[in-house]
Amino acid sequence: MAAARAPHGSNQPPKIIVKKIYIEGHGGHHGGAWKVAYADFVTAMMAFFLLLWILGATTEKQRKGIADYFSPTLVNMKENSAGSNGMFGGSSITDKDNYPHRASQTGTKSLTIPVGATGGTNIGSGEKGSLKARLTAEDNQNFEKMKRQMLQAMKSPALAKLASHIKFIQTRDGMRIDLVDDADYSMFALGTTQLVPQASDLIGMIAGSIKGMENPIMIRGHTDNLAYGNPLAMNNWMLSTGRAEATRRRLATGGLADTRFDRIEGVADREPMIENNPADPRNRRVSITLLYRAGTFGEGESTSIPPAAGKLSK
Repeated sequence: MAAARAPHGSNQPPKIIVKKIYIEGHGGHHGGAWKVAYADFVTAMMAFFLLLWILGATTEKQRKGIADYFSPTLVNMKENSAGSNGMFGGSSITDKDNYPHRASQTGTKSLTIPVGATGGTNIGSGEKGSLKARLTAEDNQNFEKMKRQMLQAMKSPALAKLASHIKFIQTRDGMRIDLVDDADYSMFALGTTQLVPQASDLIGMIAGSIKGMENPIMIRGHTDNLAYGNPLAMNNWMLSTGRAEATRRRLATGGLADTRFDRIEGVADREPMIENNPADPRNRRVSITLLYRAGTFGEGESTSIPPAAGKLSK
């Protein structure tokens, strides 16, 4: 029967068409690919807002520190330093701090490694340290030598009486020489800037002892608190300053160059030696300070002496 129904009397079996229908789930539009993109977007936004917060909540110095954290300059310097492409990466077996010391290197240790860093034996200006430290040590030796010479000269009959009126005090600024009055003796005529003969001879002897030194000099005048009748005409400020200047003139006539004098000043009764008795005659004095020589490249010492530095009492 099947053959009779075949077209044109053909005995071929009829074609059977099979249609397969695939039923997809309803979650096709909820796939996971878009979630990855969205997560990347949210992460980028978080990083962006974090950057904005850092820029607004930190100082310039803090931002520089954060930037330096992400740019290791020391590693870059090491990578680009002389000999970095060699076997030891710019170092050798014998060098200190693993620092290259070949003829082809582009830097020097003194320029690229801080003084405070550990390493070589010759740091700063040489084996004994910086120039400033050596000058200070030399000055202290010269001060002690000058002090011994002056104490020896004070044993002469002409100056023996003034031995108790001269004091040597080491301060942070240098060696201070105090010329101090007492109840029985005054370096200046009462209420004036006129040196008495013995005091003039003493200052002349000081000039001879320090003439060969290079230290700058500061002179400061002091008075007691006894006031003048008319402070507008004369007062302790004028008196202390005038006595400091009179001392400078006497040192100059003793052979000291004008360039040696760094500061001349009067402080009246503001820095008494005997604090509990401002009227004590020992508060009347002139201080001659040999200052430490300056260091290198214009780096100098402070020339100010605090009121409490090196005070004396009897």
